[in-house]
Amino acid sequence: MTVVVLADTDSRWKWGLLTALQLFPGSTATGMLLASTNGPSARQLADSGVAQEPTPVESVPDFVESDELAAADAVVLALPGGGVQAVLHGLARRWPKAGRRPLVISGYVGVVYEKHVEGLLMRSGSDVILANSPADAAAFRALLAGAGAEADVVVPTVLPFLGTAGSARGPGLPFTVTFAAQPGVPGARPDRELVVRRLIRHAALHPEREVLLKVRARLGEHSTHREDHPYQVLGARIGVPRPPNLHVVHGNMGDVLDRTDLLVTVSSTAAVEAMHRGIPTAILTDFGIRERLGNHYFIGSGCLTGFADLDAGARPVADADWARAHGIGPGDAVEQARLRLAELLSRDVRAPLRPFYTMHNASGMLPGLLGRYGLTGHGHALEADDDRLGDLPLAVRSVVARAARTAYRQGVHTVAPALRRLARL
Repeated sequence: MTVVVLADTDSRWKWGLLTALQLFPGSTATGMLLASTNGPSARQLADSGVAQEPTPVESVPDFVESDELAAADAVVLALPGGGVQAVLHGLARRWPKAGRRPLVISGYVGVVYEKHVEGLLMRSGSDVILANSPADAAAFRALLAGAGAEADVVVPTVLPFLGTAGSARGPGLPFTVTFAAQPGVPGARPDRELVVRRLIRHAALHPEREVLLKVRARLGEHSTHREDHPYQVLGARIGVPRPPNLHVVHGNMGDVLDRTDLLVTVSSTAAVEAMHRGIPTAILTDFGIRERLGNHYFIGSGCLTGFADLDAGARPVADADWARAHGIGPGDAVEQARLRLAELLSRDVRAPLRPFYTMHNASGMLPGLLGRYGLTGHGHALEADDDRLGDLPLAVRSVVARAARTAYRQGVHTVAPALRRLARL
């Protein structure tokens, strides 16, 4: 088995490689990282817990035409919805007829609490869409069927980095409370300052505890989601002394959970990791229970609580029925997923990929979406439409093509919105 993984951030890199190894044990996994000015640092990749280093790839068109795909049995697309849709169009252009091609798999890096319809239909057209729990699988199938898309492509599994269900940490360490930070939840500066103040207060109220603020990135590094107000900066600005038992930590989340007795977060996927291990987990309600925050996902878990209760000693434990429905705890989902994928891989001939969105049903959306990834609305590489490049040397054509893709993305992302704003003045 040869599996190719394409990712664009550290968290998606981690999910993609671990998913490939989980679903295809014993396979050879080749990881590729889509080039970006906001790409992960070497430290972030090392902290992901994946020993392998990715091979950089310049663009989606370059990936689609790469030699690695010709020999691959399967491809795992660890990308946001728009990226998956772009690759699907590129692959459909490379293999337009039924025949031998790799099995194309997409999915979600963590808890799915927003853009259910948008993200799912962007992934529609994959041979397999992975769902991280029975609840997600049922919801995905209903949405796909309602939109007129193929619903049986959904395959339930579990997140590949959960570890052993019910595993406990060793004795002899102080009681440790870990706050799992998220780059954009909450997003407003006053809300994030409140988190810092409450962590300081909790550490001061409980000097016998270790309180860890687990951040996603060091200052200057980029993460999957944008962070406008890093906790490290806010902590230095609010002017409140930091207790000696409060520490800012980085690194792999699994390593931090090894020393955690109580996990606190707004809606981070780290909550699922903690619940899977049997660690008491608090989903904060201090900013409300709201779809935008994502903590509504945990309604019914029994873990919704506020800082005041945590200060008073609360240690919420996930409801067993809710946990089971959300892919947490022991189960056979991975084994069932392996059987389903083995059956799909046994087929010698595959039908052409058919992305849900085409120029027939989404002519107003698709050109801009695919243009951000260097493709036309019909899935061709942008430079392929300009015959005048054909007479240039290959190296020059490559430079011109990259410049053209950059200009196109700038036009879609920056110039066009600015012109629309000016038109409304």
